[in-house]
Amino acid sequence: MNMQSNKQMICEVLMEKAANDRSITVLCSDSRGSGSMTDFAAKFPEQFVEIGIAEQNAVGIASGMAKCGKKVFVIAPASFLSARSYEQIKVDVSYSEAPVVLIGISAGVSYGALGMTHHSLQDIAALYAVPNIDIYVPSDRFQTKHIIELLINNPKPAYVKVGRQAVSDIYSKEFKFNGICPVIHGNSQCCDLLIAACGEMVMPALKAKKILMTRGISAVVLDIFSLKPIDSSFILKAGYNAKAVLTIEEHSIYGGLGAAVAQIFSENHPKLITHMALPDSPVIAGTKEEVFHFYHLTEEGIVNQALKLLQRV
Repeated sequence: MNMQSNKQMICEVLMEKAANDRSITVLCSDSRGSGSMTDFAAKFPEQFVEIGIAEQNAVGIASGMAKCGKKVFVIAPASFLSARSYEQIKVDVSYSEAPVVLIGISAGVSYGALGMTHHSLQDIAALYAVPNIDIYVPSDRFQTKHIIELLINNPKPAYVKVGRQAVSDIYSKEFKFNGICPVIHGNSQCCDLLIAACGEMVMPALKAKKILMTRGISAVVLDIFSLKPIDSSFILKAGYNAKAVLTIEEHSIYGGLGAAVAQIFSENHPKLITHMALPDSPVIAGTKEEVFHFYHLTEEGIVNQALKLLQRV
């Protein structure tokens, strides 16, 4: 199984497009190495700006450049970009309608061993409440490519959340994504459980789906990579016949994918729903794998939670 980090794919797409579009510009907050933008900076020095460890300045400068016709991508650690620069995102980008693409790298618990100062578990919740900004959480490199290609000419601001490590391919080079529409895995016409996931939680959800099948439980996995805008009608249709809904995400239990999915069903077609995410308490420090294992964000954890949920139906 092939593996590549989503941030590396972002660099590859931007390099391909920048060769024929001089308006594409990348700003980094002393993160060209960690953001996999070293090659871009070397090949397109006139389309690259190193701001230094000053995320607030990076967002403000990006807004001004976007207003002057540049297609600007800001690359910075998600924990600092979404929190330290929140005011600039809200005022300079969102309220000013500056079409800046904010790339939050090493998101979630990618910096697990460095502890909560470097975790970004509130970014979706914070930015969801800001008007006029789209939010994407890709699950593999091919989905990431699709998203970046959509955003290059998108007239709106956007936030893209990607992890640090290489991730396994879920899709193929030939797979055709349909705009912001979620990707469905399984037959929604006859299923016991709808599993809604995003980002790096999609792969364990798919593995859990296979295990559940061996136990006579039919599950459908919905890869919801566009959280805002979110395709409510597609999600409702996918889960209409399911007995229950389980959501899983690398985010706080509050204000993320789970909250969005729960709102959709509660307002239109109420379902029994359970959320799997990081708790509303200080998250442990450790490797990403150790953190996931501790909080049961694994295929085994999903299977166990699914079985408990279906017992309540």
